[in-house]
Formats: sequence, C-alpha cells, structure tokens
Amino acid sequence: MTGINNRNNQFIDSELFDEKHFENELQKQSYHLTLFKETLQNATAVLKQRFMAGRAATELVQARSHVVDAVLIKAWSLYFPEDTNDVALLAVGGYGRGELHPASDVDVQILLKDDEDHHNDALSQFITFLWDIGLEIGHSVRTLKECVAEATADITVATNLQEGRLLIGPVELFNQQRELCAPDKIWPSKDFFQAKLDEQINRHQKYHDTAYNLEPNIKEGPGGLRDIQVIGWVAKRHFGADTLEELVKHQFLTQQEYQSLHEGQAFLWKVRFGLHVISGRREDRLLFDHQRELAKQFGYQDDRHHLAVEYFMKQYYRTVMELSRLNEMLLQLFKEEILLSEDSSEPVKINSRFQSRKGFLEVAYDGVFKRYPFSLLEVFLILEQHPELKGVRANTIRLIRDHRYLINEQFRSDLRCKSLFMEIMRQTEGVTHELRRMNLYGILAAYLPVFENIVGQMQHDLYHVYTVDEHTLTVIRNLRRYTVPEFFHEFPLCSSIMLNVPKQEIVLLAGLFHDIAKGRGGNHSELGAEDAVVFCKNHGLSNFDSNLVAWLVRNHLIMSSTAQRKDITDPDVVHEFAQQMGDKMHLDYLFLLTVSDIRATSSSVWNSWKGTLLRELYSATETAFRRGLENPVIQSERIKDYQRQAREALVKKNIIEKNIDILWDTFGDEYFTRYSPNEIIWHTENILQAENTSTPLILLRKRPQGDGTEIFIHTQDNSNLFTIISSLIEQMNLTVLDARVFTSKENITLDTFLVLEADGSQLTDTLRIDELKEKLIHYITQPETATPSITKHIPRAAKHFKFPTRVSFENNEIQNQTMMKVIAYDRPGLLSQIGSAMHACEVTLHKAKIATYGEKAEDIFFITDDKGNAVNDQKQLNCLEQTITEGLDG
Repeated sequence: MTGINNRNNQFIDSELFDEKHFENELQKQSYHLTLFKETLQNATAVLKQRFMAGRAATELVQARSHVVDAVLIKAWSLYFPEDTNDVALLAVGGYGRGELHPASDVDVQILLKDDEDHHNDALSQFITFLWDIGLEIGHSVRTLKECVAEATADITVATNLQEGRLLIGPVELFNQQRELCAPDKIWPSKDFFQAKLDEQINRHQKYHDTAYNLEPNIKEGPGGLRDIQVIGWVAKRHFGADTLEELVKHQFLTQQEYQSLHEGQAFLWKVRFGLHVISGRREDRLLFDHQRELAKQFGYQDDRHHLAVEYFMKQYYRTVMELSRLNEMLLQLFKEEILLSEDSSEPVKINSRFQSRKGFLEVAYDGVFKRYPFSLLEVFLILEQHPELKGVRANTIRLIRDHRYLINEQFRSDLRCKSLFMEIMRQTEGVTHELRRMNLYGILAAYLPVFENIVGQMQHDLYHVYTVDEHTLTVIRNLRRYTVPEFFHEFPLCSSIMLNVPKQEIVLLAGLFHDIAKGRGGNHSELGAEDAVVFCKNHGLSNFDSNLVAWLVRNHLIMSSTAQRKDITDPDVVHEFAQQMGDKMHLDYLFLLTVSDIRATSSSVWNSWKGTLLRELYSATETAFRRGLENPVIQSERIKDYQRQAREALVKKNIIEKNIDILWDTFGDEYFTRYSPNEIIWHTENILQAENTSTPLILLRKRPQGDGTEIFIHTQDNSNLFTIISSLIEQMNLTVLDARVFTSKENITLDTFLVLEADGSQLTDTLRIDELKEKLIHYITQPETATPSITKHIPRAAKHFKFPTRVSFENNEIQNQTMMKVIAYDRPGLLSQIGSAMHACEVTLHKAKIATYGEKAEDIFFITDDKGNAVNDQKQLNCLEQTITEGLDG
C-alpha cells in the first residue's frame, strides 16, 4: 500500500502554496527547478510579511512545515513512480514534529526496505534537486536493518526516528520501522530517560548552568527550546504521547502548567523566528546585533529608566526561568515514574512536616504549606542541613509553586519566617545552592519584593555578562567558596579573612543587597543601603550589624575604584582610603565583597593584575591601621626605606655601592615613589651591567606576583615615546594594564608597561618576546619611522555600545600634577591615539592607570606641562580635549 500523507496539505492557503497552479505549471514545464525555487521563495516572503505584521510564530512554523511537505512530495514524484513500494520519504527531527523556522534545516530520512542499490541514481538526483531549489537539507539513507543498528548505538538517531513522520511511500514500511525501533525493542523508557537526562546535564554545563548570559542561546541554553523538546521526547517514549498536552491526561501536568509551557514555547518560537528573519540564516544565539531590532519589532519602548531592549530581554529571562522550573519538575516526575518506580522503600521522617522518600525531600501531606506557611522557607533550610538529600520530589515542587501566594506581608512579618531566612543565610553548607533554588522556584522574589525587581534584569553593557539576579547569586557563591577547604588555594587571602570575620552572614547579606536597587534610577548603592538596613533591622540584626551591612552596600564600589583609578603607591591616597574604612573589620568585609563582586561580572573581567592591586591596597591600608591613622607615612621615610632594602640586596649581588649612588642620584626622589624595592633592584642591576649604553635597554620579566609581564625601557627620552611604545604593544595584540613613565635628570626615560596577552594569559612565547624587543629597539632608535599601524578589529559585540568620548581634568596640588581622565569606547589603538594627542599638545606623561569595563575604557593619565608643573593653561587643556575627542570619535 502506497500513500501520500495529506494531513499537512489541507492547511495550506493558496497564498503560500497554490497546488492547482503549481500542478498546471509542473505539467507545462520540462525544466522544474525554477518553479520549485520560486514557490519556496514566495512562501518564505509571505511568511516573513505575516511575521512582521504580527502573526503568531506558532502558526508560521507549522505553515512553513506544511509548504515544505507539499514541495518535497511533489519533488519526490519527479524521481520515483507512484507504485514504488520499497522506499519511503520521512520527515525527522524538528521537521518531523512539524516545526520549521525560516532557516531551519529540513531533516529527512530515506527509508529503504533492503540494501539493494537500484534506487541510488534517483536518490542522488532527488537530494541534489532539493539543495538546488534552496532547501538546507539534512538527510540520511538507511535500510530497516541499519535503522535498528544505528538507533541502538546512538540515542540521537533513536530520538530522530522516534519523531519520524511519513511524507510519501509505503505505510507498511514506515510502520515496520516504528515497530522495530519501539521502546520494547531498543532504548526502553528507563535507559532512554537516563540518556536524555545526562545529555541535558552536559548541555547545561556547557552554558555554565545558567540561561542568563547577555547573549543567550535560545535553543540549547537552560530553559531553552531544547529543554522543552527533552520533555516531549521522554513523554513520547514512555507514554506514546504525541503532544505535551497529553501529559495533562496522564496527570503529569496541570492545565495551568501546560499553559505556561505552551506560552513559554510560543515566546521562544517568536524570538527564534525573528532571529532567522533578521539574520537571514539559522541563528539560535540572541546576539546584541539582533536584540535591539527584535525589541523594536515586538513593540517594546524606551522610558527614562530602561531601554526597550532591556524590557524585551527581561521578558526573555523570566520566560526561560519559568521553563526551567517546569523542566525540573517534569524531569523529576519522570525520574520518579521511570527510574524510581521499583523502589518500594518507606519514607523516612524528618519532622512532622517533611520526610525523605527515595532520597528526595517531600511534604508529609499535601496540606503542609496551607497549614504551616513558614514551611515554604523551612524546605530550603532542611535541604541545607541534610546534604544527603538529592533534591525535592516533583509533587512538593508543584505544591511550593502553587502556594507562593501565601508569601504576603503577614508571612514576611512572622518571626518564624524571619528566623528561618536568617538560618538559611547562616548555614555552613548549601547556602548558594538553596538560594539559587529559592530563586528558581520564585520564593526568593516573593519573600524579598525588592529582589523581584532585579530578576531577569539585564545590564546592557559588556562588563556584566549576567542578569542582576544571577550576578548577585554568583557574588554569594564566590563568598561562600572562600570557606571551602578544597578551594583555599584559589584566593588564600580571602579564605583567611573569611574564616576570621566575626559574622560571615554580614558580608553575605551585603552581597545579596549590593545591586538590589539596579534599574530603579538614582544611585543604586545608596538605595540598596536603605533597603539593606530596613531588612536587617526587621530580621533581628543589631543596629551595629545593620549599619555595617548598609555601609558595605553603600561603599561596595569604593575599593575597586581606588585600586584601579588612583595611585595606590601614594601614601596620601592610602591614608585617605584608610580613613574611609575606619578600621580593619570594615576593610576585611569590603575586601571580600569587592573581590567577589568583580569576579562575578564575567570570566574575562577578573585578572591577576586586579587581584594584585586589591591585595596591595588591602596590605597598605592594613599597615596604615597598624601604624595609626594619626601617624601617616611620610614620603621621605618611605623613599629611605625602599633605598635601604634595594641597596642591601644589590651589595649582596656584588654591585659597587658607589656606582649605585651615582646612578640613583640621576633618578631623583620621584623615581623611588614610583617603584618597589624589587623593581629598583631589577632596574639598577641591569642598567649598571649594560655594555652598550647607546642602545635602548629593553627588559622583560614575569612579575613576581604572576599578574602580568613587565616591560622596562631605559633609553634617551623622546616626547613621542609613549605613543610609539603603546602603538607597538597594541599592534602585537597585547593588553596594557598599567604604565609608569619617568624621565631622569639626564633626560633618560625609565618606562614600565605591564602587559598581558589579549586572552588574559602571560606573555611567555620566546619568539614573541624576541620580536617585541627587536621592534621596540627599531622604532625607539628610529623615531622618524611611521608609528606602527594597529591591525586589530573591533569585536562584534562591542560595536553596539558606542558612546561619545569624555575628557576631564583635575589638579593634584600636592604632587603638582594634573590628572586627565578619559572615558571612551574601548577600541584597538586607543592608548596610542591618546599618546599622540599628549605629544601634539606638548604635555608630559608621568603615569597611566588603565582600566577597562566591558566596552568602556576609563583611563587616567598624570601629566605636567613642559616645566614639570600641573597643566593650568586652558589652551593646552582645550587642545587635549579636542584632539582626543576628535581623534577617537571623528
């Protein structure tokens, strides 16, 4: 029996596919390629028009599948007679489900009755024809025997075959394949479910178990379309269910849960359809390139607090969070039904409200939350206190979701609830894990309404790669990690401090509240501090502890700002920072919060250099406290101490003391305020041992702290030297972290650049090091040579965050220098362009602090005029501002 599956064709309207017209043209033409190609192009154009006009993607993906069905069946008929009874054409994968987005692959299987090759020529011509008419075909050719063998060996093949749908060919052949590959023959439900569960776990790990990246993958990421498909695959394998709605009949889903699942899928389909339309190709990453355009297409609008794209992405993140909740609950249900059904062990009582069944926590009876609302928090405390529990049973997850409405003002005022929440924060294990679970189940946002505002709130920049809620929970994870012995080696100073602070929950609460006011408008640190003090006092913390948490939230950016934007070798800067801290306890808590906060922004933001800056500031401030704030370090004392340490080490190396004195006399005191004793030893030894003083001395070494590679340049000064050196460094794709520029009394430059490779690793390749040295010597000795051109390209994502350059000036009367701050869109060649401007405007650079926050560079340059004084000439300042802004923005 041969048949054509017309189930899809009946839904195709003539605007998409006019079968009568198509058939007429097919009969008239001997060359069919153009007809098929134009038919598909017309359908694609119509579907795009309907999408742009607001038609639902759920309708459009099915309509495209129907059109492709019709076209494939017509194409098949060109190569295979109607009475062919030993080969069939099947739609598989997403196409088998009847879901085709504009640029999705069209996956088909050609099913052969046996392995005879009399259809080879026709099959080859058929597949070639499909490619020629513009279809992205994914195809396989298998006999019945091969189907069984390959499906048995590969779960992906088994899944594809399970979704197979007959397009044209013998029904008996199709049914035979389904029977041979059925669960009672291969991949029984238990094995199939375990394999799919393992697949999902591995897939989620690839995306760091979070769906809240700024450029998420809407198909493969947690909470994405693949998670919905996993549910469908397992349901089909175990229950034979063709649709998710059938899970309602099997009492695995409530009607409301099915509706949430359906609406979530519809939203993701809408986004994916839009991505394909905008990009003109298969695209599952929600890139910055497309986010704003989709937000506009979907009708989101800017307001004074948020961009339209932020509203759009917030809906996306909240959608995938809800889908993640449903996915977890349903997979847990499947696990209990499929994997644990044979476990007849009795439940183990935990208390009168909860028990453990088969290793999972469950309520003792369905009315627990109704009778004891505080149990909605108790469940998470029990999970912390019983690490042997593997999770929460599905029915209990459902009851938690269904009883979230009980968390109201009365609930929040209940002393039992307040005590439970604080106990959750004070546990020695599982704090981060359970806070994440509370967030996933919607309990954290219900209990803390101020937290609800940041759930799914993106920060539209390249510095923060996670949503605010995900970033916040990652900060807490980082803080908790310092207490785990197996991770002590990662940040030993942080671990030592964390284990010795009076109350760890203080810094955890500060982490919870530090960004809680993001997106409200105003100063989020001040607003967050207000929220924190209210919460703390309401939860029984003393006035001192409450104010300490609020102080940490209010000042959570100050240590990072000081370390990265100020000269922390300046005793006055350290003294001022120490006064802001007040005592070592405040310093300890803030150091922990600062390190954890920076590390939680993105994997690329934290580096060893930032760690060194923060440790040095911490150490210098700790020393200031020991010395006493009333007795600050005097610069002359520090210079003498540094010289003493360096001299003792150099004499031990048999360096003649008289030569040291002669050299140091040319340096002047300022040099010894710029460099550490270790650096002074390194410079002095190599300068005195240099044989050819007419050639620039170029030294490179890995910093003793392991936070970068130091490049030291000792040569005759040249007013354009900074531009030349920075151009070359950038041209070699190195990242400048810090620059110190110093000129001796004899007009000799002693410049130091701290660099890393572009990927954040150390510069260790000897060939690159030799190349860098050779080029530096070449360009320094021949300054008339054209400055090295920068060949790096601006990263794709960064192009969407351009903003005007801002230049500001502030005089430091004590040091008699001007601090020039440049806030600019980070790009290749930025430093060299700023260097050229300083050269053109005739100012001298002494020190540069380089800081990059995602797409934004905030670089600080300490400059003087040609007489060594702060720059007070307004013409010079105007020259700098105009030259820099025109050079960068022009």
